[in-house]
Amino acid sequence: MIQQYLSIKEAYADTLLFYRMGDFYEMFFEDAEVAAKALEITLTSRNKKDNQPIPMCGVPVRSVQGYIARLLDRGFKVAICDQVEDPAVSKGLVKREVVRVVTPGMIVENELLDEKTNNYVLSITREDQTVGISYIDISTGVFRVTESGDASAMMDEALRISPREILLSESSQFDPFFKVLLKVFSEKSITFLNDTIFEYGRSRQRLLDQFRTISLEGFGCESIKAG
Repeated sequence: MIQQYLSIKEAYADTLLFYRMGDFYEMFFEDAEVAAKALEITLTSRNKKDNQPIPMCGVPVRSVQGYIARLLDRGFKVAICDQVEDPAVSKGLVKREVVRVVTPGMIVENELLDEKTNNYVLSITREDQTVGISYIDISTGVFRVTESGDASAMMDEALRISPREILLSESSQFDPFFKVLLKVFSEKSITFLNDTIFEYGRSRQRLLDQFRTISLEGFGCESIKAG
């Protein structure tokens, strides 16, 4: 079972893996230590008599949403790993798969949202000396984009938006501007994505496809290159 867990965890290394075992979602190793501290639940261990017992903790399936909400508030990402075959008829170890990854900025369930505030996921890019910002609340459909040659103003704008999650290019980790941003948003959920995702041509085409149009002029952002 632990080998199955480790195999799945390897593919979702930047998340806390909720591994379904009967009526509980269990966490093991470092995930268990982190989650137990964040959720203030009991940290126990598996194979307690071994020389190196495995740290573990768990939460009931019936109340998992509340625990997920608390972890999202702390900036964690959660991968939900469920049993995808009936344990009563399966032979050997029950097959499990990650059925969903929940991140702070990509939720729509009312029980996980704060109705008094927006739930923005923010992306920041830089093209030469121009800094671009785009942000969206997928629970309401609000989507905005802007850019400026004033990096300080863009930093202030990002702070004003107060995103739940931030998306950055992998190369931004080596940019002095982004090093400051990472420090400022150190407690936020930050995901680094392949640089090609942020290429202007591809990004523009995705927007054209999404809005089913041939130009972004009507949205006031046809000339924006960095945002």
